[in-house]
Amino acid sequence: MATIDKLSYHSRLRYVNTGEKFAFSAITLVLCIGSRSVCLAVFVFFAMGILTVKKGGIPISEYLRLLTIPMVFLGMNSLILGVSIRQTPLEVFAIRWGSWYLTGGRETIGYGLQIFITAMAAVSCLYFLSCNTTMTDLLILFRKWKCPALIAELMLLIYRFIFVLLDRGKAVSIAQKSRLGNRDYRTGLHSFGELVSCLFVNSVKRSEALFDAMESRCYDGVIRVLEEEHPPKKREAFGMIAFELWACFLIWIGR
Repeated sequence: MATIDKLSYHSRLRYVNTGEKFAFSAITLVLCIGSRSVCLAVFVFFAMGILTVKKGGIPISEYLRLLTIPMVFLGMNSLILGVSIRQTPLEVFAIRWGSWYLTGGRETIGYGLQIFITAMAAVSCLYFLSCNTTMTDLLILFRKWKCPALIAELMLLIYRFIFVLLDRGKAVSIAQKSRLGNRDYRTGLHSFGELVSCLFVNSVKRSEALFDAMESRCYDGVIRVLEEEHPPKKREAFGMIAFELWACFLIWIGR
């Protein structure tokens, strides 16, 4: 998450209107999931990657590294969906185990691949938004759309504390390893328990210090941030509309 936050601040698409980016990602995501079209999913996956890397200036090595985690997880999930255990073998392959078969057919494997491709396209939509939009810009957008202030501010504070706890947890973990705190299974469990308790105590102290700092700066229940105006441009709006129309066309031809 620290990598995504850093990339969002250095992206060349950061100063594009936040509402346009959010609507573009959300509409494309809904079309991908709602249609389950493989043609659309493949197009969206590569289009979002090109926009993020080429237009946003995100290093391709970082982008591929971010894709690795969901790709492995979704690949395992699709593998489970693509095979089944039954007493009658299917046509593609079958591994016998007593009176049962670990088997897969064209329909089950096709369904697993469809889920995998659709999910990866959805992930690419979310990465386009997160790698090119800062959390502060999203907070401002939610306020403009009349999102409850409590929810928006909780999102901001939770997002900040994720990085605080990750940094603290990394420091404690390095200290434990330097003292052979993970030399065996029993010691590792003990060290993990101490790590969790340390993070809990540290999070409470950090939250109290943060609240004191906010009150000393006249906090009245609303977190105010510096707003930058980036009005939508006609060229970007027309490009977004053309993209969504092409996506609808791919859904139609994929039926």
